[in-house]
Amino acid sequence: MAHTIPSATPWHVTALTLFPEMFPGVLGHSIAGKALQSGLWQMETVDIRGFATDRHATVDDAPMGGGAGIVMRPDVLDAAIASVADKPGPLLYLSPRGRVFDQARARDLATGSGVRVLCGRYEGVDQRVLDKWEIEEVSLGDFVLSGGEPAALTMLDACLRLLPGVMGSRESLDEESFEGGLLEYPHYTRPAEWEGRHVPEVLLSGHHKNIRAWRRAQAEAVTQRRRPDLWSRYISAGANHVA
Repeated sequence: MAHTIPSATPWHVTALTLFPEMFPGVLGHSIAGKALQSGLWQMETVDIRGFATDRHATVDDAPMGGGAGIVMRPDVLDAAIASVADKPGPLLYLSPRGRVFDQARARDLATGSGVRVLCGRYEGVDQRVLDKWEIEEVSLGDFVLSGGEPAALTMLDACLRLLPGVMGSRESLDEESFEGGLLEYPHYTRPAEWEGRHVPEVLLSGHHKNIRAWRRAQAEAVTQRRRPDLWSRYISAGANHVA
């Protein structure tokens, strides 16, 4: 079953950032970079600082109520966001307090026309601009980065590889971690014996049904051992365990 819907126009990324030079970054290389060059997706960056109105190009100020750090100003952010209101895709803000980004959300975004990403810095952004624009907050996990740019690049990579034509093999996508609710089974390649360690015999048998059954069993075992949270959801969803 396909996870993406082909589009007549390239998937469009709009990144609002104080550091536009950080894009496309790693996305300009390897699979994503080739897809960018071939026009399967496109990117534009918007320098938030360009919307500051004072001679010092101030984009932040001290937090109301006191406390450490500085907060990005709502007036500057509002002007930057308004400038991309006509760009395709939902508006996302990378934040540790957001909903955790997962493979299902990556598939959802990849089926659309693109995404607009707001990259915060410092202590974050003024809550009022989040409320006004009804911005969706997204988190990559329970950790803190120096800014939203590295998180945005990671999130975008997860989406880009799902676009039609980016990955060469549909089967490769279908068998990856989190597809079907499980972690991926272990992989092996030549040589069949390396430093006394052998490739499992079933993978050398040529018996495809047995190989599929072994891979499913391995995926279930590693998920149950390493990610009991995923395993619980997999079981409660009534997944079909027949290979």
